[in-house]
Amino acid sequence: IIKDYGLIFKDKIEFKNVSFKYNCHSYIDNINFTINKNDFVFIKGPSGVGKSTVFKLLTKELNPDKGSILIDNVNINKLSFKDITDNICFVSQDEIIFTGTILDNIRLYKDIKNEELDKVIKVTGIDKFLKEKNISLNFLLEENGHNISGGERQRLSIARALLKDTPIILLDEATASLDVENETVIQEAISKLIKNKTVLIIAHRMRTVTNADKIVVLKDGIVAEQGTPNGLINNGKIFKEMVQKQQSTEHWKL
Repeated sequence: IIKDYGLIFKDKIEFKNVSFKYNCHSYIDNINFTINKNDFVFIKGPSGVGKSTVFKLLTKELNPDKGSILIDNVNINKLSFKDITDNICFVSQDEIIFTGTILDNIRLYKDIKNEELDKVIKVTGIDKFLKEKNISLNFLLEENGHNISGGERQRLSIARALLKDTPIILLDEATASLDVENETVIQEAISKLIKNKTVLIIAHRMRTVTNADKIVVLKDGIVAEQGTPNGLINNGKIFKEMVQKQQSTEHWKL
């Protein structure tokens, strides 16, 4: 039985010689990298190279076949589910919305005071869509939030994360399915969410990548490159090609 370790994240996250296989085929192969407290880190690479697997390993949804993952020098195998959820919040593009009111979905992780609620619904723009739809926080959501839009569902998921207020934030393509208008609103909310946090982001778009402290590039299940954005653009190959390709496509016209 794993008891609560009582971890409060203070220092660093380390992946040491971590490997993981699906159906006996290597998926993550002997990866190594370190993330220091308050680092802003992008995990880059083409689809299917194991970016989401890194997140699942860090949250203990999956267990490594080899190697170790350490948080403040403690192997996460020793950490309870509560230790993990108290320190890590995972926001994805497919965030689960439960049948219940909007308020129930926002306060999923904790009881909240009225002043906390007012602040978070303004920061995430929830107040605006409530006004536009002429509904209240007691509006009943269907399973998976089918009676609100994708952008509105994302605002709820980020409101949850803001209220949870964990020191480590994982963002997995959190704005990938949104239109430009909604993406701008969500990006503003995310900027509030990640302030003074340790942040790992999976995102194909390069909009904020230059602000990163570190880029970890995965290819064929290994860490092919890692370093600062400028360092990889000047001295790397794979990340440099990614940046050049995206810059070229931004100028396409129909």
